[in-house]
Amino acid sequence: MSTLWIILTAALVASACSIVGCVLVLRKMTMIGDAISHAVLPGIVIAFLISGSRDSLVMLLGAAAIGLVTVFFIQLFHQSGVQSDASIGVVFTALFAVGIVLISMYTRDIDLDLDCVLYGEIAYVPWNVITVNGLSLGPKAVWIVGFALLVNISLIGLFFKQFKLCSFDPAMAAAVGIPVLFFHYLLMGMVSVTTVASFESVGAILVVGMLVVPPATAYLLTERLSSMIAYSVGFGCLSAVSGYFVAHLLDASIAGSMISIAGIIFLAVLLFSPSHGVLWKKAKQRRMLAE
Repeated sequence: MSTLWIILTAALVASACSIVGCVLVLRKMTMIGDAISHAVLPGIVIAFLISGSRDSLVMLLGAAAIGLVTVFFIQLFHQSGVQSDASIGVVFTALFAVGIVLISMYTRDIDLDLDCVLYGEIAYVPWNVITVNGLSLGPKAVWIVGFALLVNISLIGLFFKQFKLCSFDPAMAAAVGIPVLFFHYLLMGMVSVTTVASFESVGAILVVGMLVVPPATAYLLTERLSSMIAYSVGFGCLSAVSGYFVAHLLDASIAGSMISIAGIIFLAVLLFSPSHGVLWKKAKQRRMLAE
């Protein structure tokens, strides 16, 4: 049964991350998830100082709040003329440093750091369950990540046309009256919630990897956003299932194996994709030269 819960949790993370990851790939903001993973540290510390508890819900709320602050400052700096990648680097390193300072000042004698609070291990998911009146409702991670997935599906489904137009042609979207800035912050909020909801249970490697690798793989196969999302979710779930059994066979890290499989799939698509594949392009060039 533990195997089923681990695979289910990984598949939920892959699906939730892939949906928002596709839009991030199109907007060339794929590293925002990695930025949030570092920048939320001060939120964790502040939540602990206010509540005096290491309860995971309190930590998640504090981390999510700082995650939204992170994307606000990234957008603010970018609008001020700083390059997008530079904005991400400046904000997440600064906030991460603030978190380290807070830990060194207020929590020296307490086991509170980014690894023990936020970077979880997916192998422990089956044992952290929700119990109501003595009845086990399953792992907490399944409920939390499942809720994030439901939110992402609902928002993307409701505003699919707006997200698509804002991603492909922001100027056109603004011209037809779509509030581009609102949908930018809505997307960043979705990324923040998805990232923070997944980190504690499954770890940073799996979340950041699923935000980037399956969407990037799907991008090589289609130019339609709807198809891209479907391919991305499929690749993510395939990586989750295959990676688990590879990890079991090799006695290796589960999250690392899942992302390694995702990377192998990406490499295969990069080589053999009919539209962007390196080998297909070379074969086409040879045929043209032969003619």
